[in-house]
Amino acid sequence: MRPEDLLELIRKRPFLPFRIHVTDGQTYDIRHPDQIIVLRSRAVVGAGNDNGLPEYLEHVALVHIVRIQEVLSEPGGE
Repeated sequence: MRPEDLLELIRKRPFLPFRIHVTDGQTYDIRHPDQIIVLRSRAVVGAGNDNGLPEYLEHVALVHIVRIQEVLSEPGGE
């Protein structure tokens, strides 16, 4: 995936949450645009917690992103 493609999703207004699928089967839910930083060849994703504050960072090579999926809002969510 090109960094411009990922930036387009992050900058979309209103922001729509999405799920990143990578080659090893791992997924990352992006529920807020501040949860991800896009660099030239990788994305830095805040992960590991559901309360809005990440526990750790994952560095994901953009070449390993195989699919992006829209994530529907959960009932009672934002």
